[in-house]
Amino acid sequence: MIRAALLVLGLCAAALPALAQTRQVLPARPGMPITNRPEPDEQIVAGLSRDNIGITTSFDGSQILIYGAIKREAPQPDGQKLAVIVTLEGPLGPVTIRRKSREFGIWVNTASVGVAAAPSYYAVATSGPMEDILSRRTDIQQRISIPLAMRAFSGPITVEDSIPFTEAMVDIRKQQGLYKMESGGVHIVDDTLFRADFALPANLIEGDYKTRIFLLRGGKLVDKYQSAIEVRKVGLERWLYSLAHENAPLYGLLSLALAVFAGWAAAAIFRFVR
Repeated sequence: MIRAALLVLGLCAAALPALAQTRQVLPARPGMPITNRPEPDEQIVAGLSRDNIGITTSFDGSQILIYGAIKREAPQPDGQKLAVIVTLEGPLGPVTIRRKSREFGIWVNTASVGVAAAPSYYAVATSGPMEDILSRRTDIQQRISIPLAMRAFSGPITVEDSIPFTEAMVDIRKQQGLYKMESGGVHIVDDTLFRADFALPANLIEGDYKTRIFLLRGGKLVDKYQSAIEVRKVGLERWLYSLAHENAPLYGLLSLALAVFAGWAAAAIFRFVR
């Protein structure tokens, strides 16, 4: 029930991007909106083990270490435990979720729901149980949990209940290793240092992956840090991708020539063997 409610809240909140932007409570940081808010007493100082990943023909996944420390201008407040949440989000893209039904003995698509933008990859690591360290209000404002990472529906909704569709998409991407939720994945040392490890799968798409770090006390946001990891195809993989998208006729001719040569070579080998 809570999961379904989060899905509804996330998709509804996505219809108000401007409102979410005005609720930004963080100080200015590189790559972040500038606000007139004073800097908090506790700030995140963070880094990444690497800020770019190359996808080659033999790419089988990668490891990313996100680490940092809490910079304080005053003693820690009493009674509110420190918590850290780290998210890693891949490029957004539209998704159409279809339901198949058996009609007259044939499986056909009978209903569909479109999501305007869903992350191609989304992983969340927390220093404790999400329900204990993050308030519902902060989750909705910052779109931290997996259901809230999805954006608004695209086009009119033609089904009576859209929740099973979005839940099915999340379940499928979890099975593919593209959506992850790891409670306890952030390790905090002496309420000052923290680190989180992410194992990226081999089926990544290229683009800019957004890293966000949230510092929380009592479920409320204290500070936020944001950075990016560049994922790009490199080497022969990059050359073939660029050729196919930028010069399709030449790519087609090369493919045809390679197929003809492979057929001729196979025939020559068989003749030699006989």
